[in-house]
Order: sequence, then C-alpha cells, then structure tokens
Amino acid sequence: MTLTRFMTSTAIAAALVLPGFAFAQATSYYVVQDVKTKKCTILDKKPVATEATVVGPEGVVYKTRTEAETAMKTVKVCTSS
Repeated sequence: MTLTRFMTSTAIAAALVLPGFAFAQATSYYVVQDVKTKKCTILDKKPVATEATVVGPEGVVYKTRTEAETAMKTVKVCTSS
C-alpha cells in the first residue's frame, strides 16, 4: 500500500513539474521585420501573421535573446536605414 501511494505521488509530481521544465528549455527567438515600417525586432515565437517576416539566415532559430540581438546587428535589412 505504501509503495503504491509513493509511486502515485511521484507520478503526479513529475506530471506537474516536467511540462514546465520542457517549456523553459524550449524558448526560441526570431529576428523579424515589420513589412510596413521595415523595423526589425526580436520575437520569442515565430510570426504567423503577414505583418512580419523572419529575416536573416534561412531557418535560424536563436536559443537566447542575446544571440538574436547580436545576429540582428549583422542582418543587412535591419542595419540599413
């Protein structure tokens, strides 16, 4: 009885903790450009609307905001005014 109760408690705790841990690890950043204003920004999710376009090397997803900020400085459409 005690082992069953322990295993159930462990399974419940894991079910509550693991999704939050996976979410924290799955953060990604994109360098995007507004199609109207031509201003570049960094988003933490891929844009699905037609108002913004992902710019920079094709298929690149940055793991940290700092990486995305550094990359934005090298993207030609973001640096030219």
